[in-house]
Amino acid sequence: MALKSIVAQKILDEVIRYAKKEGEWRVLVLDRLSTRMISACCKMHEIMSEGITIVEDISKLREPLTTLEAVYLIAPTAESVRILMEDFISSHPPYKCAHVFFTEACPEDRFNELCKSRAARKIKTLKEINVAFLPYENQAFSLDGPEAFQVLFSPNPKVDHITYMERMAEQVVTLCVTLGEYPTIRYRSEHQRNEDFAQLITQKLVQYKADDPSMGEGPEKSKSQLLILDRGFDPVSPLLHECTFQAMAYDLLDIKNDVYTYESKQGGEGTQVKDSILDENDDTWRDLRHHHIAVVSKQVSDKLKNFSQEKQLGGDKATLKDLSTMLKKMPQYQKELNRYAMLLNLAEDCMGRFQSGVDKLCKAEQDLAMGFDGQGEKIKDHMKNIVPILLDEAVATVDKLRIILLYIIQRNGISEDNLNKLIQHGNIPMEDKDIIMNLQYLGVNVTSDGTRQRKLQYLPGNRREREEQRYQVSRWTPFIKDLMEDAIEDRLDPKQYVFFGGRAPSLGGNVASSARYGNWHRDQKTPQTKKTGPRLIVFILGGVTYSEMRCAYEVTAANKKWEVIVGADHILTPRTFLGDLRMKLPEEPVPPEIPQE
Repeated sequence: MALKSIVAQKILDEVIRYAKKEGEWRVLVLDRLSTRMISACCKMHEIMSEGITIVEDISKLREPLTTLEAVYLIAPTAESVRILMEDFISSHPPYKCAHVFFTEACPEDRFNELCKSRAARKIKTLKEINVAFLPYENQAFSLDGPEAFQVLFSPNPKVDHITYMERMAEQVVTLCVTLGEYPTIRYRSEHQRNEDFAQLITQKLVQYKADDPSMGEGPEKSKSQLLILDRGFDPVSPLLHECTFQAMAYDLLDIKNDVYTYESKQGGEGTQVKDSILDENDDTWRDLRHHHIAVVSKQVSDKLKNFSQEKQLGGDKATLKDLSTMLKKMPQYQKELNRYAMLLNLAEDCMGRFQSGVDKLCKAEQDLAMGFDGQGEKIKDHMKNIVPILLDEAVATVDKLRIILLYIIQRNGISEDNLNKLIQHGNIPMEDKDIIMNLQYLGVNVTSDGTRQRKLQYLPGNRREREEQRYQVSRWTPFIKDLMEDAIEDRLDPKQYVFFGGRAPSLGGNVASSARYGNWHRDQKTPQTKKTGPRLIVFILGGVTYSEMRCAYEVTAANKKWEVIVGADHILTPRTFLGDLRMKLPEEPVPPEIPQE
């Protein structure tokens, strides 16, 4: 089963349907993470058909519904638990009683505080469901922590990154529990945070395994791995203009919370502004999102033409104009035709941006990333190619920054004098110099004194050769694809990608129950969802890009026995990556409230 389907089934079975009586209506109360979880994997009609009459936000004022029972699906943070207790502190609570489901392990002191509160008398159910991550796609997940980069890579000694990583480790472990995996853990050795994180995850996995000795059992499950990386393993991929449909759309267009806003032509009646969600429920989007933009428009048109012929709608050209005519003739197919119209608009928007100057940027970026041009000739002087771009006033500052950063990476550091010249050529505001200098906290040499530097694994000269790229503007392959393939083939360098504590320890024999987790939160009747073959789970501290998410699907398709799942604390676009790099060092990032042990 796909990740989103597994999580959806778990939420429906262990939360929505739990202790439900026939014909009973209830209220569903959610926090930020659980709201996004349910939005990602469940449809509202599925929730409503299970007796949920209204979905509420725990942080907002809510209308009292005193005759109804409430289902709380929340993270066990101090804030959420406080609001839960306050809901039932008065003699006239907003709900008849509460069924409380925590997304992850509740800290013991907070659990005890809740048990001693007046709310305890009204709590009929108290469980941990161990789903504290966002199933963003069928093979991609996020911890929904956009502030993580600032916490993990800040050189400010006052930032408590260990406490922050404690919560992240708990979230990643709930992913393993949900998938029924007890993986071997490996980490990139060049960054200390990776080893710290590996240790935290190992400790928590052992505790969960003590509760459920069957975790990780099954054919070939001993091969399953969790590979921990930091964003410094490949700083190139987040900077490039990608030309595959999904990555390009999220880079060039203003898509927020996966919502694409566009103007739909209404025949001779002008235009109408529409919003459309880009998600895997749309089969056509799911099929085309990883395809190159050069072929997407034709593929959408072909699919629309096949649909119109199948439904006998007429229209041979399958254009946006034809769509408007079809909609008037056959309004019963409005939903399907609107989706095709949205995808055609999306492809046209992407191509419009690409042909308005992005194509030239793509060529320069690919030359910098690869070190040679489209004909395979090594480029001796990159400066000759990038200075005209930096001097061009029509090029946005954000794109000039991407070019400068790629040049610095390609050169493995440049002199302070050359850096200042590039900033001057590009007319880069001085406050944006922080973005460039902060790349050093990912392990990149920003400035260099000319001494010999270490090899950069992610640059093409140090990697396997690939023949599959057909487009000159898409010659770069994210380094994560090499690592995924090498991990599956057991070819990763054990010195650079270390097994934590050797290989995964065996917990055979009689295993004592975990004192930390106990068994009060578990439903022993709930079966684990297991996949027969091994899984490779890749987690990146500092964010994952859409192009890296694509690689998980490509490697899975090429290795039928393995399933690759990739995730991170948050999902990156080039703009958010530059925003992450804009850390103000004197200031201390304020992470969200973290449950204490």
